[in-house]
Amino acid sequence: MKKSLAAITMAAAAILALSACTDSASPTAAPTDAEGAGELTKVRVAALPIAETGALWGAIDAGIFEEHGLDVEIVPAQGGAQAIPALLSGDIQFAIGQPFGPFRADIQDLGVTVISNYASSLAEGDDVNAVVSLADSGITRPSDLAGKRVSVNSLGAAGDVTIMKAVEDDGGDPSTIEFIEVAFPDAQAQLDAKNIDAAWVPDPFMSQITGAGGNLVVHPYQATIPGLPLLVNITTQELIDSDPDLVADYAAAMTEALDWAAANEDAVRAAIVENMGIPEEAAAGITLPEFTAEVNVDALEQLAGLAVEFGVLDAEPDLDRLIQQQ
Repeated sequence: MKKSLAAITMAAAAILALSACTDSASPTAAPTDAEGAGELTKVRVAALPIAETGALWGAIDAGIFEEHGLDVEIVPAQGGAQAIPALLSGDIQFAIGQPFGPFRADIQDLGVTVISNYASSLAEGDDVNAVVSLADSGITRPSDLAGKRVSVNSLGAAGDVTIMKAVEDDGGDPSTIEFIEVAFPDAQAQLDAKNIDAAWVPDPFMSQITGAGGNLVVHPYQATIPGLPLLVNITTQELIDSDPDLVADYAAAMTEALDWAAANEDAVRAAIVENMGIPEEAAAGITLPEFTAEVNVDALEQLAGLAVEFGVLDAEPDLDRLIQQQ
């Protein structure tokens, strides 16, 4: 289930090369208007093409980042771990991803930091992600996942760790699960092809599969660590040291953007429709996360402990070093 940073470097480079529109590894300035009355600092931010990114898309459209002097280019990424090599090389300045990328980077003392939260799961009710299965699969509860092929978007991360804990708590043997890496948009096709037995997905894919008659097996975050951070904002210690003003501006803009997203769900859903190409009625049914910049350190500590318990991490990261709330 483990995957080293070196092993993902080539994949990350390929993703970034396909989406790159600048050859510079450092932020560049661009005029804010035709007269060039002011300049924006261009920054590249890796983010997953999922519903949660609606907050970022919408906030950019609302001009929040421009107000803080930033011109944000979003670079598609598969997960937080895949963005780490690009951060370290300077190809991007920030990333929004699951906590396990920075966990592993800290264990290797690579100088990666978490500067704020981005989105957290919901402590009760319908959560923002779930393990789902097809109606005829016979998989309806966590213990049914024992011995099955379950997809996650990034191996050795919060998805499989919380799934294993949920299965264990339900009386199943988590060591018998075969986790398979599948991008979220491809999960439905892999289920239909019988290449996997169940899939861990966020919205809109979760709602699409269950809406078509599929089973909602478990909300693994909610079953294990309610309110667990889904996504965090990541950068490098080198950037904090070399350009603290840029990091401060980004953190301030992100905090305002997340507050705006929490208060403007309709605008977030409109951004999801525009950027993901899904129907408005589908976006209306998406369960949105809690958008907040405040890092829940206790939840991340619990997550790291579970990862060590299940052999996903060899050691726990130094959260005092890793988390530098801006």
